[in-house]
Amino acid sequence: MRDITVFSGQAHPELAAEICEQLGVELHPVRLERFANDCLEVQLQANCRERDVFLIQPIVAPVQEHLVELLLMLDAARGASAARTTVVLPHYAYARSDKKDAPRISIGGRLVADLMATAGADRVLTMTLHSPQVHGFFSVPVDHLHALRELAEYFRQYDLTATTVVSPDLGNAKEAAHFARLLGVPVAAGAKERFTDDRVTISSVIGEVAGRDVIVLDDEIAKGSTVIELLERLRELGARSVRVACTHGLFAAGALKRIGDQPDVAEIVCTNTVPVHDQHPKLTVLSIAPALAEAMRRIHNGESVSALFDAQ
Repeated sequence: MRDITVFSGQAHPELAAEICEQLGVELHPVRLERFANDCLEVQLQANCRERDVFLIQPIVAPVQEHLVELLLMLDAARGASAARTTVVLPHYAYARSDKKDAPRISIGGRLVADLMATAGADRVLTMTLHSPQVHGFFSVPVDHLHALRELAEYFRQYDLTATTVVSPDLGNAKEAAHFARLLGVPVAAGAKERFTDDRVTISSVIGEVAGRDVIVLDDEIAKGSTVIELLERLRELGARSVRVACTHGLFAAGALKRIGDQPDVAEIVCTNTVPVHDQHPKLTVLSIAPALAEAMRRIHNGESVSALFDAQ
């Protein structure tokens, strides 16, 4: 790892530090300055010339601030003659803007992918995109990891003989089925219709959940509207207990408390792809730093990253 240089933006320095500890390399400082006219300036405070540069920055709130910071870091690395610049993007917030579902609407997922490539990204390493087609929005190579292995390893500590994995909607059913195979349990899915960002309806659950322990699996939890709606259906169907699992625990607008305070929710499990600021006694946060560090090591050494997918 001699020729690797790693920087972190301000979005999640704790995760960046943990990744560098796993790799046994230094996390180099970045100077960020805001001028009187509110413009940002970034300086990478380590040599980048002909080096393999990794920029660690999940796109999380405040999303626009962290996005512009990332674009400026990319521009700085390119201007400093980096041999290759890889964006380590544990969470891509604009992945939710992935289709034209209303007239004259922007598709932010594609636009922001283009911006990163234009700013100087040669490669992207990301985790659990909101929908598979977002992978194709990037004009540079993308290594798309999932946290299913880490989540499955955690849930194997429980008695799973009467457990069903439930996806809140059919769009996430493929990932839920993969997760269920890792655990050796059946899978079910909700029939969801979304009306607004925080108003959804789940009319039914396809699969057997009566009298069973349920693990609800979603890619991310923001306001928690979908999970709360699904909990209502699971109660009506007679689920015995519920554990909620996701990769990205955004937990906006008090979602963690709303979900955690539900009496039939035994536990909420997420990873540290994004910083989790709220706390709850039912919350468990798993680290994905080892997975990201191993992928970075393989990218740097020219080894296959697909082996990490196969292992899942």
